[in-house]
Amino acid sequence: MDFSDLLTRLLNAKLDIGPGVLWREIIGNVFGLASALLGMRRKVSAWPIGIVGNVLLFTVFLGGVFHTPQDLDLWGQAGRQVFFLLVSVYGWVRWQQFKRGGASGGVGVVPRWAGARGRIQLVVAAVVLWVIFYFALAQLNSYGPASDAWILTGSILATYGMARGWVEFWLIWILVDVVGIPLLFAAGYYPSAVMYIVYGAFCVWGLVSWWRLERSGRQPETVAAADPVIETVG
Repeated sequence: MDFSDLLTRLLNAKLDIGPGVLWREIIGNVFGLASALLGMRRKVSAWPIGIVGNVLLFTVFLGGVFHTPQDLDLWGQAGRQVFFLLVSVYGWVRWQQFKRGGASGGVGVVPRWAGARGRIQLVVAAVVLWVIFYFALAQLNSYGPASDAWILTGSILATYGMARGWVEFWLIWILVDVVGIPLLFAAGYYPSAVMYIVYGAFCVWGLVSWWRLERSGRQPETVAAADPVIETVG
């Protein structure tokens, strides 16, 4: 067996459940969850781990292109993996710079609210991006273009908000999950749909955790040592 045959077998490996569930969909979501857990703890490693998951899931959501068991193209879901990767590079650099500043206590960001200006930016960007992505995804015959456009829009804004250290990014993720769960179940991406349910519960936890950190007004190293929520994650 040569390398190309081995790679093909690994990419096509699946569980025989229903039409088949690709292992790379499961593994990609596991990397995504690990990234979220590390992100809640404000660890810089959240970004490169998330990028690995993005690459795997990109191939999963183009089911028609890569001939996966679902055989449906969710261009919004696939496209957001590309945007995730780009924004993740930005977040990785930003958090690493903050950590190297020496006052972070080993974490990559100090949580804060976006404020009026930041919220206006998010709302305006949400409207503009949704309109653009809706028409683009409709032209690509993406499954559920309206929902898919919001998932793509919200995911970009949430990842950007995380890079900036805005507490609001957890709220955006919750709204993404509310739309994403029924869409993924309808499209047959069951592992991703179940993972979205897990993400939704986790995002509520993350929101409370970051809200406590922001409200306390303490230095990151003091909060990390004293906050029991942070200590129990990961």
